[in-house]
Amino acid sequence: MASSRPQSATPSVPDASRLGEPQLLILGLGLIGGSLAAALKAGGFAGTILACDRDADEIARGIEMGIIDGGDTDLTAVLPGSSLVVLAVPVLAMDAVMGALAAGLHMSDAEVVITDVGSTKAAIRDAAERIFGELPANLVLGHPIAGSEKSGVSASNPTLYRQHKVIMTPDERTAPEALSRVRALWQSCGATVLEMSVERHDQVLARTSHLPHLLAFSLVDTLARQDERLEIFRYAAGGFRDFTRIAGSDPVMWRDIFTANRDAVLQALDDFEGGVARLRRAVEEGDGDAMLGILDRASHARQYFDTLLNQTSYQAGYQTMQDNSMRYRVSPGGSVAGRIRVPGDKSVSHRSIMLGALAEGVTEVKGFLEGEDSLATLQAFREMGVAIEGPHQGRVTIHGVGMHGLKAPAGPIYVGNSGTAMRLFTGLLAGQAFDSELTGDASLTKRPMGRVADPLRLMGAKIDTAEGGRPPLKIHGGQPLKGIDYAMPMASAQVKSCLLLAGMYAEGETRVKEPAPTRDHTERMLNGFGYPVEREGDTAWLNGGGSLSAGPIDVPSDISSATFFLVAAAITPGADLTLEHVGINPTRIGVINILKLMGADLELSQQHEVGGEPVADIRVRYAPLKGIDIPVDQVPLAIDEFPALFIAAANAQGRTRLRGAEELRVKESDRIQAMADGLDILGVENTVVADGIDIVGGDNGSGAPNYGGGHVDSLGDHRIAMAFAIAGLRARDEIVIDDCANVATSFPGFVELARRVGLTVVPESGAESVACEQQEDA
Repeated sequence: MASSRPQSATPSVPDASRLGEPQLLILGLGLIGGSLAAALKAGGFAGTILACDRDADEIARGIEMGIIDGGDTDLTAVLPGSSLVVLAVPVLAMDAVMGALAAGLHMSDAEVVITDVGSTKAAIRDAAERIFGELPANLVLGHPIAGSEKSGVSASNPTLYRQHKVIMTPDERTAPEALSRVRALWQSCGATVLEMSVERHDQVLARTSHLPHLLAFSLVDTLARQDERLEIFRYAAGGFRDFTRIAGSDPVMWRDIFTANRDAVLQALDDFEGGVARLRRAVEEGDGDAMLGILDRASHARQYFDTLLNQTSYQAGYQTMQDNSMRYRVSPGGSVAGRIRVPGDKSVSHRSIMLGALAEGVTEVKGFLEGEDSLATLQAFREMGVAIEGPHQGRVTIHGVGMHGLKAPAGPIYVGNSGTAMRLFTGLLAGQAFDSELTGDASLTKRPMGRVADPLRLMGAKIDTAEGGRPPLKIHGGQPLKGIDYAMPMASAQVKSCLLLAGMYAEGETRVKEPAPTRDHTERMLNGFGYPVEREGDTAWLNGGGSLSAGPIDVPSDISSATFFLVAAAITPGADLTLEHVGINPTRIGVINILKLMGADLELSQQHEVGGEPVADIRVRYAPLKGIDIPVDQVPLAIDEFPALFIAAANAQGRTRLRGAEELRVKESDRIQAMADGLDILGVENTVVADGIDIVGGDNGSGAPNYGGGHVDSLGDHRIAMAFAIAGLRARDEIVIDDCANVATSFPGFVELARRVGLTVVPESGAESVACEQQEDA
């Protein structure tokens, strides 16, 4: 297995009562083994828990604490009848323990499964192959990512594994049934179970666990050997305490880990020493920009990954595991009124970072969207050596490195859920001298990338994709690019932008012809940065070899985000809402045009330009809507806004007909089918066709609810989730929307703004959802 695979979307509610193991045997009753026993007992495990440990006092203490039912220092005394054996001994003791286990295994249950808890896997796998002659099919190597600087069974903690990760490292020889039983063991303790290869595990843990422990031990030892050590320790601040806390861990255990995982630890240490040398050199030379780049990159990398870990995902090898249990409960009815400003335009935010990084000079950005997608783009450029300050309250300062100043990232570039970032990055990176790899979350890896890879290959780029032209994308640097004249088979601003960005690095002229108008943020911003892009009719073009000059950027509010509130006000009797500073780029105003055709009362004021982008305040007051045939020429101008427009159609009088929208099939979800499925649940009549949908609205002019409630799955698509949230305004009953965590990718603060204008939207975590359902069932 080459990559990590999430196997459980969220931490389980601890419940060991259903674990069908008659007898569990733990070899090594320390903190880890004792906490496992304690968690199972607390979770209602019905089987017998035995332990084997060379210290009889530890066994007696475990029995006294009530976490084991019995035990012995002799393995043969406790092995008979054991159906699941957990090896919780130090890594370097595995040979001896496995040898004893192999000799007595015939006494155990016929279907016995063996697992371990070691922090390094290759050494344990090698030990198993030496002892058993091959890796047994019933052996599942595992590693719980949990612990404490305390040790011994007396430190056992029944909640140690709750909402923590357990990484299993099976291979093709591992029996699926054994894997399933070990997964159930850890899930019954409240843990989240992941899978990855042995080699990847040891590399990841060497960097995220083993190296930090090694450094902490070394730092404390270095200071402790100095004459003034008492003064140093007396005045040490909280940072020293927090960083060195892990140096209080079991020295023997960590000696064994460093020995067993030597190669990966040394490689991680080499990388660290290289980083320290770069920082030392910057300090010695008084290079403020270099210091800022390193410190700011580190500071925001910590914040960015902390956001991923705590809010939406666990990142292991750039494979995220989304918290798909996030739900919205939307109460029926509500009002919509006030003045609000939605977050900055995501498309402009992405491009401001990209072009600012490639520009000469410093670019100041205001109104930057601090959502996960945009932050992923920002972080990617930090990883390629660009010093970026912020974001802080929407302000970002980018110290550009020029067209050829990017550096090779240390690993794959992770772009989260953003198709825009991945497709634009592909064009930009095709012109670099270094190799790179682009990857994203589980949703993004299902989306087609051949539409950018194929024309880039015509330009001379060398790009490898996964099966079906999907991510990850591996881009081979140093390829000479040549401009092409390309007619896009379908309208796509992402494809157009990708080719124009690649064209900056190509010899000659790159021309892109589009079958229908698409958003032109890239062309506008390139011209704003002094890189001439020309346009005539349906074709845009530029010449390679130019340069970018830094300048200020004021990001307008995102019309895609504003759309949910435009529709909310348009469908709610008595509504009067003003959205401030909204981008009204002519290539993005399809939603305004369509709503006006449906009879919506929209008024634009304060129209002006910021950084080449037109903006305005938009006032929306309720007026009855009518169904229409959506003009085909408006479809590409509103492609991201259709989920919300489908809700408008459900609240109109008569039939709304959409055609020519096949692009909706390959967004974060199949948005036509996902919306149709949700509308079916609410009781809204609709008919799906290959490139569109017909929706029959239920509004009879009385102001009464137009449809029912129900339980809708957003399929992890943020726009589907927000669309059904505003649908609650005209529903008869509550709407529950599953899988809403990705709303943060495009619209941080959506729930707060929705509540401010009068909607009742309550987000729930998985545990809260389960508790609510149990209460309702009771």
